[in-house]
Amino acid sequence: MVGIAEIKLTKSEIEAAVAVLKSGNLRQGPQCDAFEKEFAAHVGAKLGMTSSSGSSALHLPYLALLNPGDEVLVPSFTFIATASMVSYAGGKPIFVDVDPNTFLIDLEDAERKITPKTVAISPVHLFGNPCDRPAVEGLAKRHNLKIIWDAAQAHGATYDGVDVGAWNDVVAYSFYPSKNMFVGEGGMTTTNDPELDKQMRLYRSHGVAGKYNHVVLGLNYRMTDVEAAIGREQLKRLDSMLAIRRANADVLNVGLGQMAGISIQELTPGGAHAWHQYCILVDEAEFGCGRDELAERLQKRGVQSGVHYPRGLHQQPAYIEQQGESTLPVTERLAETILALPVHHGMGTNEAQMVVNAIADARTGA
Repeated sequence: MVGIAEIKLTKSEIEAAVAVLKSGNLRQGPQCDAFEKEFAAHVGAKLGMTSSSGSSALHLPYLALLNPGDEVLVPSFTFIATASMVSYAGGKPIFVDVDPNTFLIDLEDAERKITPKTVAISPVHLFGNPCDRPAVEGLAKRHNLKIIWDAAQAHGATYDGVDVGAWNDVVAYSFYPSKNMFVGEGGMTTTNDPELDKQMRLYRSHGVAGKYNHVVLGLNYRMTDVEAAIGREQLKRLDSMLAIRRANADVLNVGLGQMAGISIQELTPGGAHAWHQYCILVDEAEFGCGRDELAERLQKRGVQSGVHYPRGLHQQPAYIEQQGESTLPVTERLAETILALPVHHGMGTNEAQMVVNAIADARTGA
């Protein structure tokens, strides 16, 4: 069976976690401090800040940058945290459609939805595909918007050779077990703005500016040193893990790129994909069966698959209740036809070719 993900700690990562457990210093401490510095240096940012999850890594900049009622442009085809953390910071997510080829935020649709209340945009580097940085920054500059980049799936992605973690205004990462880098639960924000970093740190730890001196109402969003110790070790092998994912993706691209009825995610020109997920679109009329039937056929052939995401955020009951029904045609088509295939660093190019062969067999019914 070729699995959809690989979740396995190395010996050095286990030893690092055990050493922290033995030390008794389980809370945020020197391991978190070191992880922040090392991660920021790796991506080329001035500052890094650990947090308890990828969701908190998004919530903290929203708390620092938004006022009640502020609007944030959010792609509808993504995980709900990109939008829900806007809501929990008192803002309103404005759902934007995505490009049918790159699956990334449609900037023309975004610009049409800007109002006097719009203060920020949160582009998602979906599945590890980096956004078009100059285009997003151009839109933000024209309309005086802050940018909160959602890089939860994009550890190691670059645009024109610059890591996405080095971009302004702030970048949010997740270290959830399915991600390219994982520590269990955990997040990281990077920024080049010391004042913004300072504000986020206040919100991360109950607004404490000195013992029992709370200058804002914050939260407990701290990472533990156990998680940070694992993250420090994983960071050492991030580049090698990415190299394996990219080699696997190359095999899938060659094998599936010309297959009738299959469309693959188009890489942003100038970008280097991190391949958190490798997703295809299945055209039932051309391929001979739909997405769900293909998944069943692959399972019988020893290949796991998954659906990310089966509905857009504008289709989620929680947001329909708040904002009413709306239509985003590209997002809705992707939700009906998308299928994620194995690409992780726990497999090799032979297994990637097995995936290609299984899809070819499934298409012909062999």
